[in-house]
Parts: sequence; structure tokens; C-alpha cells
Amino acid sequence: MVSPFRARVRRALAVGLGTTAVAALAPLGLAQPAAAATTPICTSAKHPALAAKLSRDIASAVRGRYDTYALDVWDQKTGVSCALHSTWHFDSASVVKATIMGALLRRAEDQHRYLDSFEVSNLRTMIENSDNQAATNLWDSLGMAELNHFLRLVGMTSTHLGQGGYWGLTQITARDEMKLLDAFTDRTDVLSPAGKAYALGLMGHVESDQRWGTPYGTPAGVAAHNKNGWLPRATLGWRVHSIGVFTSKTKDYRMVVLTDNQSTMDYGITTIERVALAVHDDLGRYNAPRALPQAAPQLTPAAPSSTAGDGSAPYGTVKQ
Repeated sequence: MVSPFRARVRRALAVGLGTTAVAALAPLGLAQPAAAATTPICTSAKHPALAAKLSRDIASAVRGRYDTYALDVWDQKTGVSCALHSTWHFDSASVVKATIMGALLRRAEDQHRYLDSFEVSNLRTMIENSDNQAATNLWDSLGMAELNHFLRLVGMTSTHLGQGGYWGLTQITARDEMKLLDAFTDRTDVLSPAGKAYALGLMGHVESDQRWGTPYGTPAGVAAHNKNGWLPRATLGWRVHSIGVFTSKTKDYRMVVLTDNQSTMDYGITTIERVALAVHDDLGRYNAPRALPQAAPQLTPAAPSSTAGDGSAPYGTVKQ
């Protein structure tokens, strides 16, 4: 019997064949021009009608957006899987902190020990407060060999670590970020149940002004666990990303939305939240008890008070 994780990976590889050639021609970290979709955005063997509806709703959410975007969605309960431009590369900004966290937890498990006080304090502030010094401390502590070991273990073969200490310039794809979220949830070969619970616990307590992006529109009773990144650069404008896991007794779905090539941070947030609202409406409320109609939420995210970027990389060119 093929596991849900392996079945979804096979499906994602099939969907990605149409964009692989385009992505291979583009330099890492540069946005690719939007291409006409040749396959459905979402599929599901168990719930094809739900997948078709979400495909339409995601297409509507991104229609007319001028930024570059990529997304990946997976619902463990319904088997709905979505991918759009999921092999395109983006500068990671601060979402790479979730990868640093995974590598740190895996190292401790490989060494058959608990996290020490240095690791605990830096990990908490890195995820909950998106603290950059904490990220640098853990990045340096792990080293490139340990980080690459974790990437190989998870299967994040298209992720390329930032060089020269610029972890915010790590090259990521939506597909690889979904593999990371799988490692924090379904998979049993990367982290222990305690390690996964610890990671999601930190992502579930990010500070309130970083609760924008994929958590937007989360239904009542569903817990959101997210990590965001927001970074302006001298080329391609803002990179604005959000990854999230959403769980309850009856729900278990996750999404990744990556964006760049936009003039403002707010524009990127709006793109992400338009997608998030469609996902939460279709997956988060699927088979939910009927409730009184509510007014649709407005796209007015509680964005960070400063839009100077998350500080994960300098604005201009860097020496590598």
C-alpha cells in the first residue's frame, strides 16, 4: 500500500514536469514569467469535486496579480493536493528559520539528547519573534554539513543554502517547503513525535504581528502554525512568503505561498492572503457544521509595524 505521503509526492512530481524545463532555464533566485497552466491546480482521487472547486478558487484569487507567486497545498484528510509554479526558486528570507529549526531538532535526536539551554533560548526567539541573531547563532552552530544533511534527509533537493552566512538568501521552492512541513507532521522518519510537537508548538506561538499570510481566514477551532518572511532587495522588489500548518480534531492541511517581484510588502501579503482565504474556505470548512452566515473578512492584515524587511539579508548585492 502506498502511503499518503508517497502518493502525494508522486502526484507532485507528475504535476511539476510541465514547469521543470522552464525553471531549469532560469537562474536561481530570479523570478520566472507566469506561464499558462496546463494541468489542474488541485487534484484528489477521493474528492475530485472539492479539488476542482479549490482549483477555481485559487485561480480566481491570483487572477490579475502582477507579482510572481508559487504555491503548494496538501490536505491529509481529503487527499486534495495543489501545486502552482511549485518548482520555481525564491530567496528564502526568514522562512528558512523553519529549516534551521528542523535541522537543530534532528541533530539533537541523532545525538540522543535534549536541547541544551543555548539551543532552547535561541530556537524560541528565532521562531516566535523571528530574531535574526538567534538564527545566525543556530546556523553557525549547525554548520553547512549538518544543514545539508537535514535537507537530504527530508528530500529538499531543490533547496540551496545561502552562502557566506547569508541564510536569508537560501534558495527555496514551494515544493521543498511542503516537504519540510510534511516532516513536521505526517512523516515518521525525520523527527520524533515529541520533536514534531515542539516545532509546531513554536510555530503556533509566533508573535501577533506575524500572524498574517497563510493563517488569514483560519476557521474557528482550527489551530494555525506558521512562519513568514519579508525581504526587499535591489532587484525583484519584495520577497514575501508564508508557510503554515492547520490542524484540529477533524482537519489536517498545510500550505506554502511564496512571492516576489512586487513594489510593496502589503501587495505580497495580499496575494498570499487571497490564496489562504480560498484554501481555508474550501478545506478548513469542508464538512464543517453549518453556522450562521458571516461577513467575509477584509484583506487588512496585521502586518509588522515596520516594513523595512525582516533583516534576513542586506538590501544590495553581497560578496559570496
